[in-house]
Amino acid sequence: MEVELRFHVEARAEDLMRGGLPRTEAMRRARIEFGGMDQAKEECREARGIGFAESVMQDLRFGLRMLRKSPGFTAIAVLTLALGIGANTAIFSIVDAVMLSSLPIRDPRGLMVLQWTSNKEHDGATSSYGDCQRFSANGIEGKQGCSFSYPMFQEIRRQTEVFASAAALAGPTRVVVGGAGQASVAEAELVSGDYFQVLGVNPARGRVMDAADEKRGAEPVAVLNYGYWQSKFGGSEDVIGKTVRLNNFPFRIVGVADAGFTRLTPGKAQDMWVPLSTAAQIGIVDATEMDDPASWWLVVVTRLKDGSRVGQAQAAMSLLFRNAILHGEKPMLKETDNPQISVLPAQAALVGIRSTLATPLSILSAAVGMVLLISCANVAGLLLVRARGRGRELAVRAALGGSRGRITRQLLTESVMLALAGGALGILFAYWGASWLTLFVTSNSHNPMVLNVAMNGKVLAFTALTATLTGILFGLAPALSNRGGEMSSSLKDRTPATAGQAGGRRLGMGSMLVVGQVALSVVVLIGAGLLVRTLANLKSIDPGFETKNLLHFSISPTLAGYSEEKLPSLYEELKRRLEALPGVTSASYANGILLDGGLWTSAVHIEGSPEKSEVETSMLSVGPNYFATMQIPVVAGRTLAASDVGSKAGVAWVNEEFVRRYLKGRNPIGLQLIGGGRGRTAREIAGVVGNAKYEELRESVTPTTYVPMSGGRVYFEARTAGQPAATIPAVRQLVGDLDRDLPVADLHTQTETVDRLLFNERLVTRLSALFGVLALTLACLGLYGLLSYEVAQRTQEIGIRTALGAPRGQVLGMVLRHGLLLAVCGAGAGAGAALWATRYLKTLLYGVPATDVATFAAVGTLLVGVALLASWIPARRATRVDPMVALRCE
Repeated sequence: MEVELRFHVEARAEDLMRGGLPRTEAMRRARIEFGGMDQAKEECREARGIGFAESVMQDLRFGLRMLRKSPGFTAIAVLTLALGIGANTAIFSIVDAVMLSSLPIRDPRGLMVLQWTSNKEHDGATSSYGDCQRFSANGIEGKQGCSFSYPMFQEIRRQTEVFASAAALAGPTRVVVGGAGQASVAEAELVSGDYFQVLGVNPARGRVMDAADEKRGAEPVAVLNYGYWQSKFGGSEDVIGKTVRLNNFPFRIVGVADAGFTRLTPGKAQDMWVPLSTAAQIGIVDATEMDDPASWWLVVVTRLKDGSRVGQAQAAMSLLFRNAILHGEKPMLKETDNPQISVLPAQAALVGIRSTLATPLSILSAAVGMVLLISCANVAGLLLVRARGRGRELAVRAALGGSRGRITRQLLTESVMLALAGGALGILFAYWGASWLTLFVTSNSHNPMVLNVAMNGKVLAFTALTATLTGILFGLAPALSNRGGEMSSSLKDRTPATAGQAGGRRLGMGSMLVVGQVALSVVVLIGAGLLVRTLANLKSIDPGFETKNLLHFSISPTLAGYSEEKLPSLYEELKRRLEALPGVTSASYANGILLDGGLWTSAVHIEGSPEKSEVETSMLSVGPNYFATMQIPVVAGRTLAASDVGSKAGVAWVNEEFVRRYLKGRNPIGLQLIGGGRGRTAREIAGVVGNAKYEELRESVTPTTYVPMSGGRVYFEARTAGQPAATIPAVRQLVGDLDRDLPVADLHTQTETVDRLLFNERLVTRLSALFGVLALTLACLGLYGLLSYEVAQRTQEIGIRTALGAPRGQVLGMVLRHGLLLAVCGAGAGAGAALWATRYLKTLLYGVPATDVATFAAVGTLLVGVALLASWIPARRATRVDPMVALRCE
């Protein structure tokens, strides 16, 4: 067999020498083409019974040599796969951090959360601070939540027959931190005294809280988050025992939590933990609400007692819950409401940001999956071309006794090696991509957010598995094209097969791969196109006020110790100083920001309406010059003056939608509105202003009532002549000069605030557009590679056609038609798939249907245009074939 192999190598070398190559170079190329003498000998030895492990090592060594001998092919294949695998790994790392990662506590599977369900919402106040998702079953009936009152928590804690321990939490809420240098803003979470013991979290410094810290009258203490300790206090050991002021109340720092404990609810960030008994000082609830059975504000986490089962705990808790709210001193529900308690794993029940990011991450995961498939198809096409060039090598190895399975294994080994190399490079791309995604998500959140994204073992295992499966997937194409009959013909025929011969079948598989790439890229591009149009539609909405050149920030004077009586003068002084800043044209203040996702609603009675009838209206407390600063027109009556702030004569302004919906042609000026704020305040309508969107851009304008500003957190608005961001340093300096104990928060431009409101749309649109461009590029490279290979294989045929008088335009058209046919077939298949796939985008779309004809047509036109461009280069190369050279070549 070695003699036969040597004969074929020498014969091939003679052919190359006739082409002008020196003998040494000709022999070297012939040995490479036929796989080398050593590999043939190895296969012969394997046929005689060499062990499996040794044969695998032979495959690896030979595969490494072959990839090293084709550096251009190897580099392109590895880079293509790195892009696909890296994009998938980056998205998976975010998915892992948000959806999959375990709670950073002891025995996370054993931590349970209590959740209530009923057919009706109770009449009391309910808040879970974003820990648990709340929704109505079937959109109408059925309520659920995981917040309970403090008395109910105390009852749950006493159920020692089913629970080994129970703890409660609420928040976090914003607090002003004083007594530690410049006043700043932090996020404090209220927890029960045994919170850290139930979770199994140890202190990194000092101690954590205990049951004594929760008792009424105990000294207020605080436990710092490890990251906050590092950033705020520089990791100083002296912080233990130090007293700081939180919302103007003294708290002693007793410890720092373990560095690994970063969160309980996904995405929620807290800088410190304080006892539940300090809820009134912190301001999360009033002192009277602390023990109110109708005020549900605590999330309860538990651990089951050894031997207790979930069903047993649910039955006991449901009985306790029903007795309390059906037969308590003030019943809140009826028997027909069927209140029940479920005991759920905390990992699933505490949803946090999952409810916000679940849909975008699902869409992005599907998009990057398609990009990976396109990468696989692209590399599979490259391997098909390479396998065609290795026809004689594979044929000789088969003739020397190599089985089809053995040869197939060698081809798959080489493809898996390529995929693993692409995966290794993809980890670097994934690290960059995940870092950018994390920064984008956290910096565009309304509330402080933490994402623990890391290239951990789970992510690396995902990358390795993805790379291996990818290698097998794209390696199947050349492996399946490995046919014994074709090998025999390759061995007998020294000349390369033309496209119409043995290569025709391989070319057919390559064409199918290109069609698949084009189809997948069409799906991604159509999805991206719909999202781009949605974002453009949302940004083109007129919100009713000018969002450009507007800067806002917040201060919390009451938390810094200011009395209610001093607030009007403080507001007016800060407003006056803002208006004096260079570049500021006007300034005002309010108790909220338009289009930041927040909303205050209230029920009011309109004078002249039936007794006890009320209507719902959005409410906003504003200061003087607010309408002028926001550029909301006053269409009737007068504007709000400085004398209205703090005045006993209640006044209000309503928008045009309020007049249209509720007043039915009545003159609004002078009418009394009763309600809408503290007590049953009567306010006289002093003016009507234009409509402005309040909570969301997507929502229609709602009836809105504006009232003079009162106490609490205040948001200042400053209209600038130039770029508002340039005024930020001056604003910080101004507030610090006025009072260094007034920390500035929420310092953003109105444009940034609107962008945060469109967070989901911006995230999915940007990444979908990026993946769409990448998919289109890879698909067109695949088309270019296929046509280039076809032109190279048909050089002799093209030369004959040209020699017989075929015009160059005919040759050009022949190649272009083939490329266009593949593009059209792929576009048609992709459009059909997109009709099914884009229905999952409906929740994100605005002003454009999921089957928008214009988007489908635009993507199809773009694809055909780019495909023609990709086909043009090999087509031009075909027209330049010299007939004499083509007839002399093999």
